[in-house]
Amino acid sequence: MSNIISYFGQIEVDRLTAAQVFVDIAHSGSFTATAERLSMSRSMVTRYVEAMEQWFDARLLHRTTRKVNLTTLGEQCLVEIEPWLEQAQQFVVDIKPASELSDSIRISTSMSFAHAQLITAFNEFMQCHPKVTIDIDLGDNTVDLVKNRIDLAIRIASNPEPSLIGKPIAKCRSVLVASPDYLAQHPVISTPQDLSQHQCLGYTNFGTPVWHFQHGEQHIATEVSCRLTANEATVLLEAAKNGAGIAIQPTYMANKLIKSGELIAVLPQWKINNMKIYALYSSRKHLSPTVRALIDFLSQYFEQHPWDIDHTQAISKR
Repeated sequence: MSNIISYFGQIEVDRLTAAQVFVDIAHSGSFTATAERLSMSRSMVTRYVEAMEQWFDARLLHRTTRKVNLTTLGEQCLVEIEPWLEQAQQFVVDIKPASELSDSIRISTSMSFAHAQLITAFNEFMQCHPKVTIDIDLGDNTVDLVKNRIDLAIRIASNPEPSLIGKPIAKCRSVLVASPDYLAQHPVISTPQDLSQHQCLGYTNFGTPVWHFQHGEQHIATEVSCRLTANEATVLLEAAKNGAGIAIQPTYMANKLIKSGELIAVLPQWKINNMKIYALYSSRKHLSPTVRALIDFLSQYFEQHPWDIDHTQAISKR
């Protein structure tokens, strides 16, 4: 196998693409799936695989009507070609002027985060890279990145799926909020336990309506009653603004409304568990230079454009 790298010693477009096709098929087990993900015809995928096998003068894949598997030599090639491909792609990033980035990126993220923060960041990134296009797939539910041809998922989580790899790009803090009108018409809230007497707005994906709070060393879990629930944070934010009840909201959406007085931070001295915002991608798929650049950009952008404020200063004027 020592001569494998010599086949790829010079970075030629065809051989680099052929290596990408081979690695993708090795993980997807399907010529058709690889063709869809790499936006090329199935016949072109076949042609690249045949070229690879001609270069090595050996069969690298077993093809059947249902599945494509690696041969023994194919498995050995994969071990050496994967790191070579990653190095080659990084080399392209390092030597290619940033202004020349060009690719189409398909991104999966939540409606709330896209609306509140990502669109502004994406717009700035595309202004810096005029040849880049971005397609956003909105939804709070976890999606299969490979099956849905997603290049990058921006997700808020305590622990990301173990099948995915990625990078934390920001922190997600949450705050309890309600409208001034709602708070004026209902009992005073002094402790988390008082929430049991109130109408709360539940996030369907959180499951059981038990809200967790921390103040110093004190931890409290409070079961709440939710007459109105939804699987999307933006809807619950609007409901809170309209006096429907109390909601847990990410600060990236709630802070502007708290600052303007449309919403009031409830129990601001009590902290709600923080989560992280991740840029995630499939471990079975190499990143394009454009996706790598976007991940780095988002990490820097959110560091330079923080959205958090001190909610202990936003206590209700009651």
